[in-house]
Amino acid sequence: MKQINYPLIVSDFDGTLVNGDGSISQENKEMIAAYMQAGGHFAISTGRLPMGILPRVKELGLKGIVSCCQGSILLDIESGKTIMEGRLSYETTLAIVEAMEKLQLHIHIYDTWEYYSNRADDSLKFYEHAVGRKAKLITDKPMSQFIRENKFQSCKVLAMVEEEDNARVMQAMQEANFDGCAVTKSSKYLVEVINANYSKATAVEFLAKWYQVPLEKTIAIGDQCNDLPMIETAGLGIAVQNAEESLKEKADYIMAYTNEEGAVAKVIEKFGFMA
Repeated sequence: MKQINYPLIVSDFDGTLVNGDGSISQENKEMIAAYMQAGGHFAISTGRLPMGILPRVKELGLKGIVSCCQGSILLDIESGKTIMEGRLSYETTLAIVEAMEKLQLHIHIYDTWEYYSNRADDSLKFYEHAVGRKAKLITDKPMSQFIRENKFQSCKVLAMVEEEDNARVMQAMQEANFDGCAVTKSSKYLVEVINANYSKATAVEFLAKWYQVPLEKTIAIGDQCNDLPMIETAGLGIAVQNAEESLKEKADYIMAYTNEEGAVAKVIEKFGFMA
């Protein structure tokens, strides 16, 4: 049996591990299984909420911990028990949503197991299909009113935007300077505001301690801006070939393969095992 080189590999899901059609290649499945059988720990860190990722990590045969909602929720895969959760405050959630409402955006807010949307449109249908979970609709009142009535504290706040509006909306959210928040994107259609104290970086740090792996012996793999914190935190930060240029600039290594070409399997083969 091969010997492990990096004992912990943390991978993003959409755009990194999974294909564009939502499938996980057999190559990726087999290489992840071989890595774990040899003693390696493989984990997913995603922007998805728990119900949108749990069936997929179980499909891979993963156990242990999965990181959801940009690292703000850590769950035990087998039991579904919450290991850690870091929400935005009620006041901050409200301020973010009010700012997005002024821009007339399509908004999502997130509880542990559910999410809420202020629009029922084709964009929502696409998102629901991608994450495998239908939203609860808030269309009879402004979302900000719903937040006030329920003192709602969101795990993150997301805006669905057109590709050409992404930079403008990100800039507006950054200039709003919400207290203790970070603004990022998980695709060209999604802008997200999260609690700056919880990210994919803190998830990698937590997982390294949980599995008793030195941080310098961890690998993080991603494709989008929201993956940057873990790319910079892990011992070896890797961008897949289809990654955003800004992520490639910060990565320690850029794979020659895209998510459609089994990039994660190639990472495991090249770096996960001893030569």
